[in-house]
Amino acid sequence: MKQLLRKIPFIAFVFFASSSFAQKAITEATISYDIVISNSNPNPQIADLLDGATSVVYLKGPSSRSEMISSLGTQSTIIDGKSGNVTILKDYGEQKYMITMTPANWKESNKKYEGVNFEFADEYKTIAGYKCQKAIGKLADGTTFTVFFTRDLVPQNKDFQYLNKNLPGLALQYEASFGKLLVTYTVSNINFNPVPVAKFDLPKSGYRVMTYEESRKVSGSGN
Repeated sequence: MKQLLRKIPFIAFVFFASSSFAQKAITEATISYDIVISNSNPNPQIADLLDGATSVVYLKGPSSRSEMISSLGTQSTIIDGKSGNVTILKDYGEQKYMITMTPANWKESNKKYEGVNFEFADEYKTIAGYKCQKAIGKLADGTTFTVFFTRDLVPQNKDFQYLNKNLPGLALQYEASFGKLLVTYTVSNINFNPVPVAKFDLPKSGYRVMTYEESRKVSGSGN
């Protein structure tokens, strides 16, 4: 009996060590999401334009680049892991905008997602080969969204997916609302090959450069 008791701490150590080794800290990856649009608006035009859209996230250390690609064009969000500065590139045909943001600007633009509380459900499913647990996120305004995440993958920096940054793992399927549009992102592929540094380079020309404050004025004017 005494021998068994002496072994318990060792067995517990092996169990927790195995659990921790099962987690993979993501320092470099390309994550592809398929996008499905649900529209409660009787005019489905916007949803149709976004039909078949994809999102690709490039992670390299603390830096990230997220691209939303649709028939309208491409919008990219680049986060500089060293400075915390964020650049948004909007490439819609002849309309090309570069919006520069400070860390404070980035936080302000995502203030609706501050303090998200997650409740974890005893419900699981497999996505892209990973076991995912269901969680319900509740925003400060009381609205909720559903997410399935895996504890096996933990990004080094979670700011690229602000609404899910408080999760103890990577979201492989989640919902986000844009007006009357409900957008569901589902991972289709994760590639752990090295991501080229050039992915995080900013264009030197061809874009109208605006600060975050200037972009808000333009958006508010309806232009």
